[in-house]
Amino acid sequence: MHLLLRNCHVISPAENINGRFDILIVNGVINRMGVIWQHVREVEQYDLAGKIIVPGFFDMHVHFREPGQTHKEDIETGSLAAAYGGFTGVMTMPNTAPPIDNPEIIKLNAQKTRDKIVDVYQSACATVGRKGTEAADIEALINAGALAITDDGSPIADDNIMREVLKRTAPFGKPVVQHCEVMSITNGGIMNEGEVSRKLGVKGIPNASEYKIIERDIALTKEVTGSHYHIQHISTKEAVELVRKAKADKANVTAEACPHHFILNDEALLKYGTNAKMNPPLRTQADVDAVIEGLRDGTIEVICTDHAPHTAEEKSQPLDKAPFGIVGLETAIGLTYTYLVDKGIITLEDMINKMSVNPRRLLGLKDISLKEGSMANLTILDVNKTWKVNASELHSKSKNTPFDGWELKCKPVGIVNNLQHHITI
Repeated sequence: MHLLLRNCHVISPAENINGRFDILIVNGVINRMGVIWQHVREVEQYDLAGKIIVPGFFDMHVHFREPGQTHKEDIETGSLAAAYGGFTGVMTMPNTAPPIDNPEIIKLNAQKTRDKIVDVYQSACATVGRKGTEAADIEALINAGALAITDDGSPIADDNIMREVLKRTAPFGKPVVQHCEVMSITNGGIMNEGEVSRKLGVKGIPNASEYKIIERDIALTKEVTGSHYHIQHISTKEAVELVRKAKADKANVTAEACPHHFILNDEALLKYGTNAKMNPPLRTQADVDAVIEGLRDGTIEVICTDHAPHTAEEKSQPLDKAPFGIVGLETAIGLTYTYLVDKGIITLEDMINKMSVNPRRLLGLKDISLKEGSMANLTILDVNKTWKVNASELHSKSKNTPFDGWELKCKPVGIVNNLQHHITI
């Protein structure tokens, strides 16, 4: 691949780069950065005036449903959605059918992801079958390539099992990634417990279902030297405050948030129905404001999507029967820019850190360098472009999103990675 990107505005906070360059990429390597006056032969060229190039974005929480539920999504279509969404890398969750609790499934999926423009990494189960009763062979799973250990969707409820999982991941520096929910408190709830759930006449999920298990897990993390505990899709004001306090106490605790949890509150179910049903549920505006503040002050260091594809048939069921979750890969950048950066809550550099730098560092992946001699791994953004979400045009197999028809600012228009490029301008 020989590629010349002209008139680029390059921003890489980790390297203190913020300026205009031409970038010549030869065989996937950044060959030159600067003003390139001479004509370069036999090279594909793009004029990126008005566009911004950043280190390739990474989503550390996606569901590609392979194996077992490929009617909703598979590695091929999930990767396509990631590419159009502006992501050069993702980490998939292991709650598949069968669950990814043995090295052979990791190796099989890895074979399907080779030579793609999007790097598809995998997490693996913390317990056998995600049943929470016996720790999986964590050492073998990590050695097979798992970047994190999680029973995503099935919280590790047993104190001793959670302690064992933390102990066995600690020597590898891998995070234990927890879906934070006390199932006995949730007790069949389908949305946030409050005024809206009472209005709809459905069983609600109180905030305690999230923050009670976080309290326990933080204590265990402090107890197990070298362990790293990561909270998925944080949604409550109490949980944000627990993370803030844990960081002040120097505990190795990190957290992620999804756009739907810092944009929508539980009133969205009145308008969007099952496309606003997710777990953890959309909470009150006070919780939304707390998540926003956690993103602003650095308590929450990662923004991801929890991309959770479901078919139209599944989502068309009644509210109490429809599955939890929405797709997010193709809307995340626009939503984050529009509702955080454009509103002055975080800077564009903060957004880059939370969607590129921090997730890679948290998972132990190599930092991306936008310098001469480095492999090209970059996302191209048109921050001035206003665009409208059209669910029917999403590249995921599933179209379940409450953001259909929303007008957003900042459109991902290309990625470059793995000797390939996907540029739509």
